[in-house]
Amino acid sequence: MVIRERFGLNKPLYTQYFRFVKGLFDGSLVSMKYEVSVMGLIQKRLKNTAILAVVALCVAIVLGVSAGILSALYRYTAVDYIATFFALIGVSMPSFWMAIIFILLFSVTLGWLPSNGMGSWRHVVMPSLVLGLGSAGIIARMTRSSMMTVLKQDYITTAHSKGLPERTVIYKHALRNAMIPTVTVVGLQVGYLLTGAVLTESVFAWPGVGRLLVDAILGRDYPVVQATLLIIALVFVVANLFVDLLYALLDPRIRYD
Repeated sequence: MVIRERFGLNKPLYTQYFRFVKGLFDGSLVSMKYEVSVMGLIQKRLKNTAILAVVALCVAIVLGVSAGILSALYRYTAVDYIATFFALIGVSMPSFWMAIIFILLFSVTLGWLPSNGMGSWRHVVMPSLVLGLGSAGIIARMTRSSMMTVLKQDYITTAHSKGLPERTVIYKHALRNAMIPTVTVVGLQVGYLLTGAVLTESVFAWPGVGRLLVDAILGRDYPVVQATLLIIALVFVVANLFVDLLYALLDPRIRYD
């Protein structure tokens, strides 16, 4: 009863909501478990999650775009089938299951990488790969589909007829137009990396926002849960806004007047 009165849980819902909004702006929102500022608590963990998400996004873009281009260029060959097979595995396999497999293989069996915690660059490898491989599969499939559509266009045939090198045709003419749908998917994957980090950080004991959210849910720390979900939603909005602005650089026909 004392906790309910202290944090206003005995008040009407609209009163609790306005108290939550007010606490976000003036810093008075306090964690029920740690009894410290919620925003300060999230800020400390957000840096760790950002490190993991940035490395995972780089892995996803490099592997996904490369696999998608190869699949489109060598479509219906062994290269295409192998890349598509691994893309489907990345999309279909749950992140927590992949994390357990990685721990058993690289930590328990081979002893190459640490299984949990945060310290050196070796601690980042497995969590970032687990997060990045799932997004890489989605990016690879979208890149393959877009490249196959673009390679059938008339301007690609014209570029070949002019005698341009194959590399120039692929990377200067085809890839730039094919990347527009892929950029949209990449923007959505930024939010996925944060939500997927909830499970990944829990398995690898990574001290980030995802693990903080799980601990807050289990401990019924409502202010932390609310503020963390709001931060994740804000990242989704900012990422999609950035993608919309990036369209103008990829496609000269788009202008924001």
